[in-house]
Amino acid sequence: MTRVQTLDIMLPHYGDTALMQAAVQSVLDQTDKDWRLTVVDDGREPGVPEWFASLGDERVRYQRNEQNLGITRNFRKCVELVESTHFTMLGSDDLLLPTYVETLRAAIEAVPDAAIYQPGVEVIDEHGNPSTSLGDEVKRRLYAPKHNGRRLVLSGEPLAANLLGGNWLYFPSICWRADAVKAVNFREDLSVIQDLALIIELIRRGEKLVVEPAPAFRYRRHSGSLSSAEALTGARFGEAVRFFNEVADDLERHGWPKAARSARRHLSMRLHALTLLPGALRHRQSDATRRLLRYALTRSE
Repeated sequence: MTRVQTLDIMLPHYGDTALMQAAVQSVLDQTDKDWRLTVVDDGREPGVPEWFASLGDERVRYQRNEQNLGITRNFRKCVELVESTHFTMLGSDDLLLPTYVETLRAAIEAVPDAAIYQPGVEVIDEHGNPSTSLGDEVKRRLYAPKHNGRRLVLSGEPLAANLLGGNWLYFPSICWRADAVKAVNFREDLSVIQDLALIIELIRRGEKLVVEPAPAFRYRRHSGSLSSAEALTGARFGEAVRFFNEVADDLERHGWPKAARSARRHLSMRLHALTLLPGALRHRQSDATRRLLRYALTRSE
């Protein structure tokens, strides 16, 4: 069996320095030491370049963008910098479990022709404590496939329809096959739902997704995230409507009517909008309330 090349761990950073440092430490703590970390800093926080220089680890590469690129353009830059056959796009507030590289290497060696590898994920809060939310429970109970501890290989229209109905993946935890992603990359016109857009396009192109049940990642869910902020204002849903309408038409032309119908319904996103209504009302955000209601109650045709 051919051994997987050094795993590239790409870390597009903007925001809390302490959380980013914890993410980096989780990489340094890997049981499998065959990794390379590339940090692309889109911020201007003081002391960060000096902290990376103090690590003295040749596997860690740090660069700061001359100007702020924004989240999606920084994602695209990270993809362009990938050198190995496989990579992970680690969130700068998330954590790898110590066996992440070891676990993903085993999954890749077992199913080398897949493009997307989703490991087991533990959800934590701002303070690193185990956490859950209604959205996470819905993902786990209704949308995520039942693996019963077995590795799954999924593909084709059933997978696309499933994810468009309810995206149960945790984007920062995913390991990707580099050549497949480089051929598509993230869409510059999307800022929140760009991960799902990339995944659906890869599936449409015939790529496989592997579900690796072994826990390997800690996903931090907190109110300060970009997606949470945009969701509360209702901004993310305008982007979502546009994406779902576009991808439904595309999948219809591709001959995947079930997936197209799932995109037009986008049921889980509409239910998510309903769960955000109490927060919008509590913050007296009348515009956001109207947008959330309109999104939740209107289905694309």
